[in-house]
Amino acid sequence: MTPVSIGSFAVGGGNPIALIAGPCVIESPGHALDLAVALKGIAASCGVPLVFKASYDKANRTSGTSFRGPGLESGLRTLADVKARTGLPILTDIHEPSHAEPVAAVADILQIPAFLSRQTDLVVAAARTRKVVNVKKGQFLAPRDMRHVVAKIAAAGNESILVTERGVSFGYNNLIVDMRSFPMLRELGYPVVFDVTHSLQLPGAGDGVTAGLAEYIEPLASAGVAAGVDAVFMEVHEEPARAKSDAANALRLDKLEALLRKLKRLDAIARETSVANGVRA
Repeated sequence: MTPVSIGSFAVGGGNPIALIAGPCVIESPGHALDLAVALKGIAASCGVPLVFKASYDKANRTSGTSFRGPGLESGLRTLADVKARTGLPILTDIHEPSHAEPVAAVADILQIPAFLSRQTDLVVAAARTRKVVNVKKGQFLAPRDMRHVVAKIAAAGNESILVTERGVSFGYNNLIVDMRSFPMLRELGYPVVFDVTHSLQLPGAGDGVTAGLAEYIEPLASAGVAAGVDAVFMEVHEEPARAKSDAANALRLDKLEALLRKLKRLDAIARETSVANGVRA
């Protein structure tokens, strides 16, 4: 596996685990910056590379009345300010091909939402920016189906690809994570990310909102890291109950440091075991 460079560090290729974290959506410029500064301090104290993530527009909210974010122009100004003030790499998702170029002028990673992972025009537009593309596996796709998605990105001349697992639909209003998915996705030859908090969603199970099971973040994250992922993705908020999106499955900020230290220990064991067995690169 060839590692993917993000700022001053690399993901995959035997490198220690990285963290992608932030609020689901930009709630305000001040909130995004304050949370980014707090996350940077925690990640640095744990010795874990960090990418700050936040969405400028949540175009796939359950209800049309739900908060979507500040929009493209205002959101990108906020993300640019966070990047300038903290030095952190930035990840944000795009929903339309026309957004790829302006977002690429600010973000280090363009993310393709799971629901849109088979939208060829969107995937190719992101790939052509030559920025890192993080594509989330659709809740309706088998792990090996992602070979077609990454092939679209590679065919557009971009090999800086991350592939994210975020659960698969299991009946109505539920998602599960099949731990076999991680080695299957690694077979594609690109670093694998585990989106822990979105995997704990209960889609549409609330009254016009997505419910969630945040109490299971620690065991699910631990299992994924032990299974050999290259990075962990988590939505984090200082007070999840007040979050304007994904409140039910976000991790409380004050719980992050202890969890991150645990995940770092598990990652070291997983990498040592895999190298000894000749199965991880």
